[in-house]
Amino acid sequence: MDDKNQMTAVYPGSFDPPTLGHIDIIKRATAIFPKVIVAVLKNPGKKTTFTSEERLSMLRSAAGQEKNVEIDSFEGLLVDYVQKKNARVIIRGLRVISDFEYEFQMALMNRKLYPHIETIYLMPHEKYSYVSSSLVKEVAQLGGEVGCLVPPSVEAHLKLLFRKSKP
Repeated sequence: MDDKNQMTAVYPGSFDPPTLGHIDIIKRATAIFPKVIVAVLKNPGKKTTFTSEERLSMLRSAAGQEKNVEIDSFEGLLVDYVQKKNARVIIRGLRVISDFEYEFQMALMNRKLYPHIETIYLMPHEKYSYVSSSLVKEVAQLGGEVGCLVPPSVEAHLKLLFRKSKP
């Protein structure tokens, strides 16, 4: 394991698409941990709007320049990925209380599978507490302005995607 002074944290998610809430969590995590790996889940069983390559590209554009941030992807069990990366901490964002039940179950299962893992919850700035990827996609698809909710590169991807899908 890493020395406590060199502890690596993994911030996993689908990031479909990345929002300013995600970027806020990344910045908060880098203020606490010397290395943060933002890990995009490649789950063939889950339908995503953007490919894993597109999500990686958007994250690299939005957060890749942050100090001590690595943008990566993974398949399979998160605990296996965390072990492979010699990390001990999983970062999860909590926006609203309804997120907690699911996140609590996942944290306990991850701990059961790999007892050395700790899950730490970070809350985004309150101005992002209502922002979710699915809400952003819905607003963008209906022609609403999402520039205040997502990084510029993500806004460009959304505009391109939904411009193509309009009749």
